[in-house]
Amino acid sequence: MNLLEVKQLKKYYDTHKAVDNISFDIPEGSIFGLLGPNGAGKTTLLRMITGIFYPDEGQILFNGKKFDPENDVQYIGYMPEERGLYKKMMVGEQTLYLAQLKGMNRKEATEKIKYWFDKFDINSWFNKKVDELSKGMQQKVQFISTILHQPKLLILDEPFSGLDPINSNLIKQEIFHLRDQGTTIIFSTHRMEQVEEICDRIMLVNKGHKILDGSVKQIQQDFKQGLFRIGLGQMPNHAQMNTWHFSIVEVHDKSFTVKMNEDSSTNDILLHFIRQDIPVTYFEEILPSINDVFITQVQQTENKAAHVATMPLT
Repeated sequence: MNLLEVKQLKKYYDTHKAVDNISFDIPEGSIFGLLGPNGAGKTTLLRMITGIFYPDEGQILFNGKKFDPENDVQYIGYMPEERGLYKKMMVGEQTLYLAQLKGMNRKEATEKIKYWFDKFDINSWFNKKVDELSKGMQQKVQFISTILHQPKLLILDEPFSGLDPINSNLIKQEIFHLRDQGTTIIFSTHRMEQVEEICDRIMLVNKGHKILDGSVKQIQQDFKQGLFRIGLGQMPNHAQMNTWHFSIVEVHDKSFTVKMNEDSSTNDILLHFIRQDIPVTYFEEILPSINDVFITQVQQTENKAAHVATMPLT
C-alpha cells in the first residue's frame, strides 16, 4: 500500500516553474530518496507535501485519501535543512513544547522525551539553552523533536549535517529501526553514498521536472555500461591480449577493468581465460554509483535546457 501518492503536482512563482507536473508514489514502510541539485524544486515539493505550500495544480493523496493539511499534518514529522530550534529556550522545555504542538499531552510527551534522551545519552542537556550546544548536538535534539510523536511519514532533509561518524551511525540506525516499525521516510541529501546505503527507491528532479525514479538497484542496472573487473592469477602476454573480444579500460596489478562488446557475453569473457589457461581469481560487474548517475543525468538536462534556450525563434 502507498502511504503517499503525488499526482501531476505543479507550483509556479511568476514565470518560474519550481515544480512542473511531478508524479510519484511511496510505499508504506519504505525509505524514499529525493535527490536533485540546488534549486531543483526539492524544498518546494517537500513544503507542499507538508501543507506549508498549496499546489497550483495536481493532487496529493495521504494514506489513501486526499491530503488534508489541517488534520494530516499531525501524522507527519518534518526535519528541514534549515533548523527550527529556538536558540534561547531550554532543550527540555522546547522539546516538550514541540511535542504538544503535535497533539501529545504533557504526560505522554514527558515519558517519550525521557526515553529518547536516555537512548541518545543527552539527559545532561535538558536544562541547557539550545545555543549552548554544538551544531551536531542541536541536530540530535532536532531529530528527537521530529520523531517524538511517532509520525507515519517522516521527512528528513540533510539529517546528518554537522554530525560526527559515531552520531551519524546512531541516527542512521534509528532511521532503519523506524522504517522496520512501519514509518515511511523521505530522505533528501546531496551525499550520494548515503543514498545507496539507506534508500529503497529514489527520485531525481532538476529544474522542476522529474528526471528518473525507481529502486536503487534497478537504476544502477538501467545505467550500467558493460564494465567488469577481472582478477587474474597471472598476467597474460600481449599475444594473448590481442585475441580478446572486449576492450581494456584499465590495467591494474593482476587485474583488468574491461568493457564488454555488444556481441559478446560474460561467458565469452570467462571462456577466453579458460582457453588460454589463465586462472581467474575473481570476476565482478561494475555498476554505476548513484553519484555517477546523478551527475550524468543532471548534466544532460542542463545541456538540453541550454540547447533549447539558444534555438532561434520561428
